[in-house]
Amino acid sequence: MIEAIRWSREAVLVLDQLQLPRKVEWVRCVRSDEVADCIAAMKIRGAPAIGVAAAMGLALGAREPAAREAVSLADFFAVISARMAATRPTAVNLTWAIGRMQQAFAAALPRGLEAVRAALEEEALEIARQDRETCAAMGRHGATLIPRDARVLTHCNTGSLATAGSGTALAVIREAHARGRVKLVYVDETRPYLQGARLTAWELAQDGIPQRLIADSMAAFLMARGEVDFVVLGADRIAANGDVANKIGTYGLSVQARHHGVPFYVAAPLSTVDVRKATGAGIPIEERPARELTELAGIAIAPEGVGVWNPSFDVTPHQHITGIITEVGVLRPPYWQSIPEAVLKSGETSGFSTA
Repeated sequence: MIEAIRWSREAVLVLDQLQLPRKVEWVRCVRSDEVADCIAAMKIRGAPAIGVAAAMGLALGAREPAAREAVSLADFFAVISARMAATRPTAVNLTWAIGRMQQAFAAALPRGLEAVRAALEEEALEIARQDRETCAAMGRHGATLIPRDARVLTHCNTGSLATAGSGTALAVIREAHARGRVKLVYVDETRPYLQGARLTAWELAQDGIPQRLIADSMAAFLMARGEVDFVVLGADRIAANGDVANKIGTYGLSVQARHHGVPFYVAAPLSTVDVRKATGAGIPIEERPARELTELAGIAIAPEGVGVWNPSFDVTPHQHITGIITEVGVLRPPYWQSIPEAVLKSGETSGFSTA
């Protein structure tokens, strides 16, 4: 299985997704701020993977010489936690994972630095292990929804590069393909960062899953021709009412799918749920640098000085979503009821975001 991130006590290794698919290159991070920089620069991305990276980055930070030299270990940890939390504001898995690491830190602090280091390493590895199990469970639950010989459309990247396991939406596709249900996967290129073209197409090629790359603007016409049977994609944050923040372009796809009668599913772990956000209107939307829209591989594709608006995410209203595939099953409308029930069923509400 493709790995996006690896842990060792001396370093965190991050697969640089900015280099894919041209080359496979690993970044060796020996300080927590280097991990934070990788997240901010999108060398590692995808909501679950960001959470795992943040957890490993904080565990690494406790092993820095600065942690031993700090006058107050608690203050030192608060600083590196805040630095990590500031990297990407929309993906709630980030603050969820940091919250779990803060709880582990607080429990171990009375026993001293070595206990803190051991506890943080254990918690970070547990977060990664749980994510692998969660991905597999989402794959099993979601695969049953896909009809045989289905032509499936997906957006952005939701595979092993975006998680610690087989993915969220791509876990569903992989499992369905293994069961003989997937005939073809249509991959949105996902402008402007091209996560679909660069990353999802690459992952599917590794698995030998039939695919066709399309420009984002082609999806509606493809649906109008009756050539899409199922849409499944991921999420970066889900509000309590089922509104979903995900990669820019998701909302438009949901409108197109709704108009053409195509099932539209979101696959996401419950750690992506933010129970403190009543609706999607309260979800912060990250805006990325203008150059990501005006340049392609460093080459200008727009006039110099042109005005740019570059939100990285949009919000899809819950009314457009057929179901939400989670590790505990498929959630159905009304989401204001099914989401809280799933959260309680998961047995792990303490780590949910309060951001």
